[in-house]
Amino acid sequence: MAKAKSSYVCQECAAVHPKWAGRCDTCGAWNSLAEEATRETTPKGLSAKRGNKIDFVGLDGADQDPPRRNSGISEFDRVLGGGLVAGSAVLLSGDPGIGKSTLLMQAAANFAQNGKTVYISGEEAVAQLRLRARRLNLEKANVALATATNVRDIVSTLDSKDAADVVIIDSIQTMYMDNLESAPGTVSQVRGSAQELIKLAKRRGFAVILVGHVTKEGTIAGPRVLEHMVDTVLHFEGERSHQFRILRAVKNRFGPADEIGVFEMSDRGLAEVTNPSQLFLSEHEGDVSGAAVFAGIEGSRPVLVEIQALVAPSALATPRRAVVGWDSGRLAMIMAVLDARCGLALGPLDVYLNVAGGLKISEPAADLAVASALVSAQSAEAIDRGTVIFGEIGLSGEIRPVSRIDARLKEAEKLGFTRAIVPKVRTKKSKNASNMTLIEISHLREIEVILAPKPSKSSALG
Repeated sequence: MAKAKSSYVCQECAAVHPKWAGRCDTCGAWNSLAEEATRETTPKGLSAKRGNKIDFVGLDGADQDPPRRNSGISEFDRVLGGGLVAGSAVLLSGDPGIGKSTLLMQAAANFAQNGKTVYISGEEAVAQLRLRARRLNLEKANVALATATNVRDIVSTLDSKDAADVVIIDSIQTMYMDNLESAPGTVSQVRGSAQELIKLAKRRGFAVILVGHVTKEGTIAGPRVLEHMVDTVLHFEGERSHQFRILRAVKNRFGPADEIGVFEMSDRGLAEVTNPSQLFLSEHEGDVSGAAVFAGIEGSRPVLVEIQALVAPSALATPRRAVVGWDSGRLAMIMAVLDARCGLALGPLDVYLNVAGGLKISEPAADLAVASALVSAQSAEAIDRGTVIFGEIGLSGEIRPVSRIDARLKEAEKLGFTRAIVPKVRTKKSKNASNMTLIEISHLREIEVILAPKPSKSSALG
């Protein structure tokens, strides 16, 4: 006979505690324990029942690649690896109000042209969904709408042949299982609801897209195991003050990870941006000190973006470091290398760094562009507007080579750039993809020479 038992489960790491505490002993989170009712049963040994034998197959099989369903939104399909795979589970997360529901409504309307698409919302009424569709001019799309939060009802509705081809659940934190006594949004409910929906999707062969909330730290709310259960994890990011939105693939079992799709938010929904480099550089001013153009790689595409730096005298005992779109720890490392290897002392000054357009850069190839922007801001000399910069900086000040040099140079040349400051490649690496003027450097001291202040002209004031 099952015995009712109450325990306290951490909402951050899913660790179980016998009694309430203010701090989780496993992950260290404060005020994260919530009471959940469980049932204790006497476990039976595995030897009581003999299992079935498992059939093994070789790696060399005749199976074809899984078929994909295109959404009609090329940027969305690019991030998915070419479209939705039948039976796959996709987790889409993002800050509140960033445009997740808008993107999925536009994708659902396109999916409905080639198959049955179901949109189930646990946060909005059907009338609200129709208002959004009307605002996006999608009210004629053949999308089946419903408002439900009970997983048992959803499974009973979709557990039939040809019930749906694409199912969108908005959001997984609002779903609940009636056999669990915990509240919706808790670790047990999120894990159990996602498991039932993913199991049904793989058994019936339809693709399911789960919308996930994020915490104030920017991570997906709920248990970490949720990201391991799904096939693809997508993050929808961007600054609300900017109209640009970035859809980034963090995990993808059917395509490349770290692929991005760029969208522009308008009053008519999200519009695709086919050339993000031109968009991020639309307001680039080359004659302003502290601005450097970085040629980066996001997923499989090269993207050019402007990095802006500002150095100012500090009125505080501890100078301020403000970074937007880059790693603050890496900025501290670049400043230390400039101080120790090049004699550029930025420690007593306030330093501000910004990646224009709301894009977040994570690759180390941006080190040289950041250092160039800092040197330009300190010397008050502008970098030539036709120059792109990329390269990784080591702690000794050496400039390390980066990957896909040809793709970066080709994208820069297409946008009209004529000069590039790049790492010195010791091997016979191809650079035939560009006719630009290449300035190869091997140490950070050389970038200081290239960007050194020019002799000032004599003024009328003498």
